[in-house]
Amino acid sequence: MEARAALASSSPSPAFPPSSRRKLYLSTSSQNLFFPVRSTNLRSHYASSRRLRVYGSALTLDPETKRQQSNSEETNYFACPICYEPLIRKGPAGFNVPAIYRSGFKCQKCDKTFTSKDVFLDLTVTSGMKEYNEIKPVRTELFRSPLVSFLYERGWRQNFNRSGFPGPEEEFNMAQQYFDPVAGGLLVDVSCGSGLFSRKFAKSGSYSAVIALDFSENMLRQCYEFSKQDESLSNTNFALVRADVSRLPFASCSVDAVHAGAALHCWPSPSNAVAEISRILRSGGVFVGTTFLSTRLNNPFSNGVLRPLRQFVGQTNSSYHYFTEKEIEDLCKSCGLINYSCKIQQAFIMFSAQKP
Repeated sequence: MEARAALASSSPSPAFPPSSRRKLYLSTSSQNLFFPVRSTNLRSHYASSRRLRVYGSALTLDPETKRQQSNSEETNYFACPICYEPLIRKGPAGFNVPAIYRSGFKCQKCDKTFTSKDVFLDLTVTSGMKEYNEIKPVRTELFRSPLVSFLYERGWRQNFNRSGFPGPEEEFNMAQQYFDPVAGGLLVDVSCGSGLFSRKFAKSGSYSAVIALDFSENMLRQCYEFSKQDESLSNTNFALVRADVSRLPFASCSVDAVHAGAALHCWPSPSNAVAEISRILRSGGVFVGTTFLSTRLNNPFSNGVLRPLRQFVGQTNSSYHYFTEKEIEDLCKSCGLINYSCKIQQAFIMFSAQKP
């Protein structure tokens, strides 16, 4: 009888209906993709440990404590880009564009405040500065242009198909299969552009929250405009953040998934960016990226004999960084990532690596 009573007391209380518990969404990716699913045991362990932790809290916490814990979790999504300490948030509860827009964030250690600008939260180091200004590479400034931001999903990205990119839907499905081991976690879409994939990730229901992150203010505005046209995004945990990929505003080991679509070749320092991605990923977290491979057409110095000249020429012009598949693998491994794999089609490559 005592054992039966103890077992009964451990079951969920009627005061906590299933709708009040946080849901763990599983991946809804297509089953007919051509990438093999790896790390099955890790996936099961990762998902089950998250379920146990969330479900257990529902058994022991009263509604007010749960609400405070939820607000704390939302606050701790973001960290100071200077010292990486968690930011203190003041404002309405909720992790969505309107709630974050009306919130203020502050780092108690650096005494620096961060606020929303237009429709996005500015978490760059230069946020709030009035006199200081930095000159970025031409390729970075190009994507901050209102015209390029407007055209990105209206013809610009469609041209990628000529280089072997399979198209947004297929790219999304491929990425979803790589992210399957971390379903239910926090996903950050770095260099998201106009949010082409950020919106797809958010609508999929596969993640607890999705953060669309880019350095371009105009790209984030475009992402917001597209998001307004989709009512299904209004009830999702979706945020727009301006940040530098080489100085990501997240605490170490705090993010489950990072996506970087057609971005690696645009970054001023790919090694710094991948190192930052590795820093913020949790153990078992997954990084997925796509880019253009180095070819004779886009990089005349891709040949082994001429390769030493590429570094010198690259410092004197504004060309993009194009890499070979082996260079990308070396970059990921050198930044502490494991289980590297890739899919190549012409000059298109999708690669994935994992945090140990």
